[in-house]
Amino acid sequence: MTPETYANDYRRYATYVRNYGENKIYKVAGGANVDDYRWTETLMKNIPNHMMQGISLHNYTFTDSWTNKGDATGFNEEQYFRTLLNGYRMDELITRHSAIMDQHDPQKRISLVVDEWGAWYNVEKGTNPGFLYQQNTLRDAILAGMILNIFHKHAERVKIANLAQMVNVLQAIILTDKEKMILTPTYYVFDMYKVHQDAIMLPMTLNTSEYGFGRRKLQNISSTASIDKDGVINVTLVNIDPNNSIEVTCDVRGTKTTKISEGQIITGKEIGTHNTFDKPNQIQLESFKDAKYKNGTLSVKLPAKSLVTVRLK
Repeated sequence: MTPETYANDYRRYATYVRNYGENKIYKVAGGANVDDYRWTETLMKNIPNHMMQGISLHNYTFTDSWTNKGDATGFNEEQYFRTLLNGYRMDELITRHSAIMDQHDPQKRISLVVDEWGAWYNVEKGTNPGFLYQQNTLRDAILAGMILNIFHKHAERVKIANLAQMVNVLQAIILTDKEKMILTPTYYVFDMYKVHQDAIMLPMTLNTSEYGFGRRKLQNISSTASIDKDGVINVTLVNIDPNNSIEVTCDVRGTKTTKISEGQIITGKEIGTHNTFDKPNQIQLESFKDAKYKNGTLSVKLPAKSLVTVRLK
């Protein structure tokens, strides 16, 4: 369909999708595929605001391209970097789609629903290509942390964001083989990030160096922070550099926190490290102790290729 045709059909059907009793329906219009900004503009212009609560956005991360997605395992550092470089594009997409939505909905009543995201690689050899089964490595944990941090940065507009599949498909959090089951590195990222759920996002600015390959470069640290209902501050830092540890110092202002209550880390021996049915615990959530907090200053030594969350209370 053209966006104009879809907008007309949406209005027709949305008219008859009604709330009954206490059941409140959250209407999400089918939104853009990646960078189709005209689609977003047309829907925001042609669909009255009261007829929808959200517009969806789909964007998957490939190592190379749609026709050459790359492999989930056995990749080199250049392929690792290209995957993260493509993953960072999520920030640009949300920024530009949100700017269009802001013109028609400055109160940000309509949410941007990123309901399909994650890494998409070539299917594992020997599996049904239609099932989209792929392995999940430390690279995917780092990618997931980066993208979740981007969603958190845009929390005013991005109200819903979810992996489209949970088990065995694309960037799954669980892999199964008959009666066997393992948890993926991405599972442990979601476990780590649950401290940010139902918390308030805290603005965070980092002055960092860069990690690059060839002529392209990325900031070597991705970060986010929040404060929960009990006043506990959660700081999450992702070191995308696979070769170098980085020491980060944070000035925590306007708070009565006095100590570190907990620290967690996800890392591995190599960027391609992953869990298998024979070795299910190669990557998991572990306790992190290499952080200090004194007089409002948090110091964290991040190992290479790691995700760390520190909680302050």
